[in-house]
Amino acid sequence: MNKLTPREIVAQLDRYIIGQDKAKRAVAVALRNRYRRAQLPPEMQEEVTPKNILMVGPTGVGKTEIARRLAKLVDAPFVKVEATKFTEVGYVGRDVETIIRDLIEASVRLTKEAHQARVHVKACQAAEVRLADLIIRPGGRKATNPIDLLLGNKPRTPEISPDEKENLSRKRGEVIARLRAGELEHEIVEVEVEEVTPHNEIPGTDVNMNDVLGGLIPKKTKLRKMEVREARRILINEEEQNLIDMDAVYTEAIDRAEQDGIVFIDEIDKVAGKASGHGPDVSREGVQRDILPIVEGCTVQTKYGPVKTDHILFIAAGAFHVSKVSDLIPELQGRFPVRVELQPLTVEDYKLILTQPDNALISQYQALLAVDKVDLKFDDSALQVIAEEAYAANEKMENIGARRLHTVLEEMLSDIAYNAGGGDAPEVSVVVDAEYVKKQMAVEDRQQNLKKYIL
Repeated sequence: MNKLTPREIVAQLDRYIIGQDKAKRAVAVALRNRYRRAQLPPEMQEEVTPKNILMVGPTGVGKTEIARRLAKLVDAPFVKVEATKFTEVGYVGRDVETIIRDLIEASVRLTKEAHQARVHVKACQAAEVRLADLIIRPGGRKATNPIDLLLGNKPRTPEISPDEKENLSRKRGEVIARLRAGELEHEIVEVEVEEVTPHNEIPGTDVNMNDVLGGLIPKKTKLRKMEVREARRILINEEEQNLIDMDAVYTEAIDRAEQDGIVFIDEIDKVAGKASGHGPDVSREGVQRDILPIVEGCTVQTKYGPVKTDHILFIAAGAFHVSKVSDLIPELQGRFPVRVELQPLTVEDYKLILTQPDNALISQYQALLAVDKVDLKFDDSALQVIAEEAYAANEKMENIGARRLHTVLEEMLSDIAYNAGGGDAPEVSVVVDAEYVKKQMAVEDRQQNLKKYIL
């Protein structure tokens, strides 16, 4: 996927996001430049840094979605953070270095999934053998010595005779054949599973005590009765864990985060402006100065090892209704050389958003109601009125962009969604036209107008 040209990247983004061509082109070029950089001599690669992007535009027009889809497109580690969650060192709030720690966690998860996929077939085969043994010998669990348990040693399996081994092998083959045929999915087996321990964080830090002491204290296990289909999933996961090398996963994850990581910093405009000397504004400029080293390039210590941020792509976004881009400190402005303006959505944009993207909103509602035997159809006049209602609502109230379509659709389809369902419900076909939409929205408008008389 890294070899996609900018035009191909934009074509992929067009499948999910309507309009905003300038922003799509900017992120497409930034992504392609990563591939171009990888083809350069090593000594030049270090000198070529990402051209970070600052997106300026109102909420709900696609800023986050562009960054998120971009990361999915290339299977890159991605993290979205809000600038308002962080405060200057010395004030209550999150440390900006947690941005990189969250990114490395995302990278470890992606890398681990990739490694597990490589050994999945082998893990399935091993899990089948274990499942067969649980079915054949439900009372023949491994004997555990208390000393072994204390030292974290593996339980010892009791010795069996050659005849028993041969008989066990034959039975195992028969059971595995039945497992593969799906005949034993609801059979109950008893599986030893690891007990889930709560996340025990040290106050004021992002350090989990369970991670710190995990290697010193043996993990507790318990026996659970469950169906074969659930046990298979647990055993496959255990076998995958046994087959992969976690040290290799961590090493690859760090490299992946450093070279391919994407950080999306939302609401950057909320920390713009000079400190007023009191109240919540006092740490605004401090937050910017704390974010600056991360964006410039530094080394952050994580539990997996040091992570360099020099080649991570940072995409910042903000509405900048009250503040201006020039209110950011000059050093931070300079670290986002590519600036793109995202345009407010038009009525035509809203109409396209309803039907054009992959798994568009109308398709989602049709699929949801089809579960309850409702064949839902929309004619073009209905789509036009829905788009106009969303646009008008955003003009009259807080402008939340395309998210307003969810509100309009929920209100408009509330009666249909409420009355659908039930075991004896017949199959029905509903065609939504402009008149139906206007009628439903008129009811909602009357209810909204009544609210001002209710204390």
